[in-house]
Amino acid sequence: MQPILALTSTTTTPQKDPITCHVLDTTTGHPAVNLHVSLTLLKPLGLSTPFTALTNADGRVTTWDAQAGPGLHEICSNSSEHGDSGGSSKGEGGGEGEGESENKGEAGNMVWSLRFDSGGYFGEGRTFWPEVEVRFFVTRGERYHVPVLLGPWSYTTYRGS
Repeated sequence: MQPILALTSTTTTPQKDPITCHVLDTTTGHPAVNLHVSLTLLKPLGLSTPFTALTNADGRVTTWDAQAGPGLHEICSNSSEHGDSGGSSKGEGGGEGEGESENKGEAGNMVWSLRFDSGGYFGEGRTFWPEVEVRFFVTRGERYHVPVLLGPWSYTTYRGS
């Protein structure tokens, strides 16, 4: 009797970045294909060089192009190295009470911005939103998927899975 050999796959699919997005065009009910999207770290270190991408045929961004510096996986997995070094406990506006809810549990959190070029997608003068920006907290070790339902006159978003 011949021994049974276990087959192992030598090909691997590229790992998704820890922050992904998905855009649906509400005027057509279809994915928003070839929409320019940028992803920028806002806090704790201030503006980073944006990661960029175009949505694919399914309206998704699963990997980002880095212009320079560390990659998205490195930043998100080493957030303690990119952590807050004792900045103000108030929010950006600095008003009384304003920073309290914004900073609850902020230790280890990063703030990221996704920018969607809705003006380029719908065409200049065909949308109220030349650009849609979504800002959100990211906690080390977690994955984030940000779906956006985008129309020329409205948009909505939520934390996906």
